[in-house]
Amino acid sequence: MNWTDFVDVLANPVSGLAVLTESAGVPFPGTLLLFGAATWAAARHHSVLVVILVGFFGSTAGADIGYFLGFRGGRPFVERFGRIFRVRPEHIAMSELLFARHGDKAILAARFLPGLRTWGSMLAGMARMPFWRFQLFSAAGGLAWATVAGVAGYFVGSNVSEIRGFGIGGIVFLMMLVILLGLALQRAKAASGKRRD
Repeated sequence: MNWTDFVDVLANPVSGLAVLTESAGVPFPGTLLLFGAATWAAARHHSVLVVILVGFFGSTAGADIGYFLGFRGGRPFVERFGRIFRVRPEHIAMSELLFARHGDKAILAARFLPGLRTWGSMLAGMARMPFWRFQLFSAAGGLAWATVAGVAGYFVGSNVSEIRGFGIGGIVFLMMLVILLGLALQRAKAASGKRRD
């Protein structure tokens, strides 16, 4: 198996696992990896629908895990878990207030907001939102988010002629650049939070 076949096999499972991890409450660049998988799919003339479905199922399953953790552990667990990733109690309190005021809309919007995308499901469980309602709005938001991220990545992979001129290696370079940029932004945000502490 050559390396392009290797990426063909792993791109979707890896991005799906990354999305699941991020949606379950662990800060992780799931969106960037889904975007990268869609860019790769465009370069290899694969279906974007598969990427979208992987993102949808990963986000929904991860959100259910996050909901369960928040429901079972409550505020003490969420605050302890949040400290590991430098999420302060006041951030949790603000997010909790957002969920109390806007409920269903907050679950939908959380998919598109960094931070809330990671913590939204856990907060919904902590707030004892009825599971059937959470599941409905989580699935709707997950499908919308996966569609936007997948179509955007596919569009980039299909239309960046300068990168395509370099072939598959150029596409891989673009994907790595996007992922590294995302990781650098996360590290800068964590460092600024540490300085405020």
